[in-house]
Amino acid sequence: MRYENRADAGRRLARNLEHLRDTRVVVLGVPRGGVPVAYEVARHLDAPLDLAVVRKLRVPWQPELGFGALGEHGVRVLNQDIVRESGLSATERERLEQAGSAELEEQVRCWRNDRAPLPLTGHSAVVLHDAVSTGAAAEAACRVARTRGAARVILAAPVGQEESLAHLRAVADDIVCPQALRHIGSADAWYEDFAPITDADIAALLAEAAPVPGSAHGLSPAHPAPGRPVAVPTRYAPMAALLTLPPAARTVVAFAHAGSGGQNDPRDRHLASALSRAGLGTLQLDLLTEDEEHNRHNVFDITMLARRLHAASAWLRRETGLPVSYCATDTGAGAALAAAAADDDIRAVVCVGGRPELAGPAALARVHAPSLFLVGALDTRQLGCSRLAADWMRCDHRVDVIPDTGHLFIEPGALDTVAELTRDWFISHLARVDTHALQGAP
Repeated sequence: MRYENRADAGRRLARNLEHLRDTRVVVLGVPRGGVPVAYEVARHLDAPLDLAVVRKLRVPWQPELGFGALGEHGVRVLNQDIVRESGLSATERERLEQAGSAELEEQVRCWRNDRAPLPLTGHSAVVLHDAVSTGAAAEAACRVARTRGAARVILAAPVGQEESLAHLRAVADDIVCPQALRHIGSADAWYEDFAPITDADIAALLAEAAPVPGSAHGLSPAHPAPGRPVAVPTRYAPMAALLTLPPAARTVVAFAHAGSGGQNDPRDRHLASALSRAGLGTLQLDLLTEDEEHNRHNVFDITMLARRLHAASAWLRRETGLPVSYCATDTGAGAALAAAAADDDIRAVVCVGGRPELAGPAALARVHAPSLFLVGALDTRQLGCSRLAADWMRCDHRVDVIPDTGHLFIEPGALDTVAELTRDWFISHLARVDTHALQGAP
């Protein structure tokens, strides 16, 4: 079935999204072609309309072929198969990504025109594209919605390629595509009128969309919820912590700080704030009291620290009913992995530098939670420790090296990069688990 134009496709697609009417939903159009489709869906659902700005990365000698996409808020998606098959060198890819990033910033300024993005925390986001072929742009748009705090992401398109849609189930909670086909060829083959969408067209559609006051549809400013001090019970003594739960949080990340004063640790505070803005709960936890910290043996007692972190996880599940992930620094990295080895319900782990190898080979081999190691390139000792730990692991894991950065990530922009990578790791693996459950997998 061919569509008359993108507006016609949007009206037809809206019928498949009727169940979202009168829910807390925001419609996001993927510029350029997805915006006219999104406008019709938003009008049908009486929902606010916004953008999920992405920039496709195209193979220079085959511009119809995209090897990835960039999105707002530092989102980056690469199709490694296309990168390999196209013969793109690392230098050429880096040059294209840098140029694409500059163009993305310019597009954001042009299309938003000082209009602040609508807050998505606690809402469902419906991401609209005019067609899904490789899926890179759609994946980037879904990740943009997730990083803006969307509690649920629904990807919708009038036509899409089956293989790409299957891959996108890792980042979208639901996919609506009335024409999911083995091969779709060129997107314009599915439209009688596939005229280019101009900047003026996008501005006009956003202006025509009914403005939604901050109180309508439950919209509220996207500020992190305030944290509250809590005492986490353990077998020996309560542990001081700061619990932050944004509206509709889908997981809680426990920060494993192997000492006291973790709530004031600059790294933990920065990372916890970034996760809260993305709609993730956080527990900034002191695994040791001030007196205990004075004994350096306690700081390296991985067994004791892991037991306390495990107790905190059990308490979090009882108190919030949410799944738990770990973010750890210093020797807390070893404790987090040792605790994850004893708890198959931990969703994901991020070690920001630290000593992950202290968990030991046997424990690391038992970890099931997808694990990310973030290390400064200038910190060769911790880089070696992280690679050693990774060599002992059998689960999904990755070591990311932050260029020109030491072990405290104090260099300009370093901690922001760490925050983005940490946020994306938790969100992407949480989405995979949620999608698996939605599909009724055993």
